[in-house]
Amino acid sequence: MQQILHLSTFLRRPIFDRDGDRIGRVQDLVARLGSDPHPPVVGAVVRIEGRNTFIPIRKIGGLAQGRMTFEGRRVDLRRFERRPGELLLAEDLLARNSINLVRGRLISANEIELAEIDGKWEVVAVDPGRRPLLRRIFGRFGIRVPSGPVVDFASIEPFFGHVPTARLRIPYRKLARLHPAQIADLVEAASHDEGEEIIEAVGLDRELEADVFEELDTTHQLEFIESRSDVDVARLLGRMEPDNAADLINEFDQDRRLPILELLPEALQQKVRNLLSYNPGTAGGLMNPDFVAVLATATVGEALEAIRLSSAPAEAQNVVFVLDEHGQPVGAAPIVRLVRAPEHELALSVARTQLTHVHPHWDIHRISMKMSDFNLTVLPVLDDEHGKMIGVVTVDDLLEEILPQGWRREFGMHTVDE
Repeated sequence: MQQILHLSTFLRRPIFDRDGDRIGRVQDLVARLGSDPHPPVVGAVVRIEGRNTFIPIRKIGGLAQGRMTFEGRRVDLRRFERRPGELLLAEDLLARNSINLVRGRLISANEIELAEIDGKWEVVAVDPGRRPLLRRIFGRFGIRVPSGPVVDFASIEPFFGHVPTARLRIPYRKLARLHPAQIADLVEAASHDEGEEIIEAVGLDRELEADVFEELDTTHQLEFIESRSDVDVARLLGRMEPDNAADLINEFDQDRRLPILELLPEALQQKVRNLLSYNPGTAGGLMNPDFVAVLATATVGEALEAIRLSSAPAEAQNVVFVLDEHGQPVGAAPIVRLVRAPEHELALSVARTQLTHVHPHWDIHRISMKMSDFNLTVLPVLDDEHGKMIGVVTVDDLLEEILPQGWRREFGMHTVDE
């Protein structure tokens, strides 16, 4: 059975020479970050004669017994200086937040576990539970506290914004495995500096960055935009859906709103201006002006091609609206029906023709009733004159409006796992 050691076993404990005399006190263990899923321990930081020095792991014995001994002939008393890629287990990890990349949650490393693998000591896991504290308390009395559930070190990503010589910050490729909503939850649960580190990482993919900002609550959106230039903010908004861009612009201070709006691409700017003319809590304020529509003469094949070419958000593409020559919807064809139908048939033949709709000034309650009563995920918005279709309200946007600000925090979604 593989022996597991705990970092706390060695911290602030004496290290002895071959004769059994104490030569110093262990301050920390040093691991080397690289491509290995479990970083190897390369040495210890030891306090000797008032200064922190480094002792390589090859000159240290007794780890397995929990009593460290110096096996070398003489100690190099030069002051310890961290090198790039080195991780101080206590200083950088212990009691600090890390990202659990499997669950998409923050965890606090309350204990760090080491194991000897193929003759090398490696960092194998962190314990986010409360048992490490109990172990330190009851261990003084000889009472053994078993380990609880731990997280494989290969599945976590520490924050390194506080480390001057750290390697590359959080790798984008690891965060990209998570859903934008999970990344947004991480940002909202983290400290400001940690959140900045996450935003910096996802910023390598501008589309992902925009998706994450769409998922952030308003408070955090403004927090991480405040220090950006108008040009940078406009560039970010330019990759967001028009309704989300309009919602965010509406939260800006008045003196900043117009300059940023004028920096948006012309087509998006016009859509956002139209949306800003409606009350945010109405169908007009909630709707997305981008949707999939074809004329009544279109075939199923042409409707499917319209989906392929559409830039509308995925949730709005679940339905293709069939419009008459005046732009008024006469049918709504769910994508499932289109996929199952022969391509040469008219799209209208597989569409629902008894349509329900809302108008721009309708409030949340009326929108909710329509969607609930008719089991809809995409609801068309018609202008007040019933002249044409001007947008759609999707169920995800409705839920976001209905749920109170900060609901994830209130229901424990933003707590750090321990």
